Amino acid sequence: MRPFWLEQALALENEAPCEALAGETRAQVCIVGGGYTGLWTAIMLKEQSPELDVVLIEADICGAGASGRNGGCALSWSAKYFTLERLFGVEEAVRLVKASEQSIYAIGAFCERYGVEADYRLDGTLYTATNQAQIGSTDGVIAALERQAINSFSKLAVDDVQRRAGSAQHLEGWFSPAAASVQPGKLVRGLRRVALQLGVKIHENTPMTGLEEGAPALIRTPGGSIRADRVVLAMNAWMARAFPQFEGSVAIVSSDMLITEPRPDLLQDIGLTSGVTVLDSRIFVHYYHNTPDGRIMLGKGGNTFAYGGRMLPVFDQPSPYAGLLGKSLEQFFPAFAGVGIEATWNGPSDRSVTGLPFFGQMSSHGNVFYGFGYSGSGVGPCHMGGQILTSLVLGLANDWTRSPLVNGPLGFFPPEPIRYLGSLMVRNAIRRKERAEDHGRRPRHLDVRLARFAAAAGKADKG
Repeated sequence: MRPFWLEQALALENEAPCEALAGETRAQVCIVGGGYTGLWTAIMLKEQSPELDVVLIEADICGAGASGRNGGCALSWSAKYFTLERLFGVEEAVRLVKASEQSIYAIGAFCERYGVEADYRLDGTLYTATNQAQIGSTDGVIAALERQAINSFSKLAVDDVQRRAGSAQHLEGWFSPAAASVQPGKLVRGLRRVALQLGVKIHENTPMTGLEEGAPALIRTPGGSIRADRVVLAMNAWMARAFPQFEGSVAIVSSDMLITEPRPDLLQDIGLTSGVTVLDSRIFVHYYHNTPDGRIMLGKGGNTFAYGGRMLPVFDQPSPYAGLLGKSLEQFFPAFAGVGIEATWNGPSDRSVTGLPFFGQMSSHGNVFYGFGYSGSGVGPCHMGGQILTSLVLGLANDWTRSPLVNGPLGFFPPEPIRYLGSLMVRNAIRRKERAEDHGRRPRHLDVRLARFAAAAGKADKG
């Protein structure tokens, strides 16, 4: 079963998969992974160096991983400013906020330039509070953005927030125009089409079975091999299993989503008529937006944790949290209580310790590059990832190759079973804390303390 977005995108294009690799081949650059990161890198390489011989291999079909099943919220890093400043200093934090907003606009410009119909709607985002405890929690980071003259958020009157968000659940809201919503499956399949158009050779159903370092490096697959001068590993959540040195760098956790049947009449009634993305102030946030054909997509992060970074079968099945998602949908939108659910799904998210991705080079020959750890917020930042990896592959000296983002993991989780048991303990504490806050009760002190361990999981820094 394919997730809803990917299934919808595949039905529209009706194209056969690219042939699996058979035999031995040679390439200047081999990219492993056909999601956003790998495809943006391939496209940017060909745009900057059209003569470059680029081969991309994908274990399934392009977009089968997180890129074809995420929530479709293209967000910047502006609300993560405190984290950026703490890790990288003021100057780089300011640069990254600006660059992350530019990437949102650049995705739209790309879709326009290449005729990619990805339902890209530059209608901004609302960061909201849905209980009294959440009110004011975003004020600190907005004030910090203001001090640096990089703030795109404005506070809206409560009735304006509720009208734009289509729900009376919201008690406070900050709006930024620097955000978009997309149909993720259509975007990733559009990237695939453009990559092929630019001359990238793509082999789908071609997993990497081995990587032998060297100059050139050797990438082994079930049906052949590729000798490549430079290699880009764009495998995201799959990296930790493939390379033991990264095992503790991410925790694999699901984000779960549902999508309703089309009811454009009800969307009109409740006022959710733009493509605005809406996120509450929980640690494992609710996020939602409508679709151009009149549906609501609603998701929630932080549900199923994978022991040892394994890819669980449940990640390719309907969400086991369908009941929870349905209840949230009804709370936000009572008018949708009787509307059918078209599909539910989930998928693995590679959460890093900081909540930010990291990049680097991992071969003694200096020719194997990687980037992952998007932590459930990859739609916009993967465009930055493409710029970083392209710069590394081409050996450029620029702001991206000088960025501390390219210094590898910025922290590790404890080893198993501590990571898994600790993750469940923190998740359950967060649930108890937020349930208490929803009912106007003071949460237990221990739950508040445990919840702090997952502060990086939120979409916005609390200050």
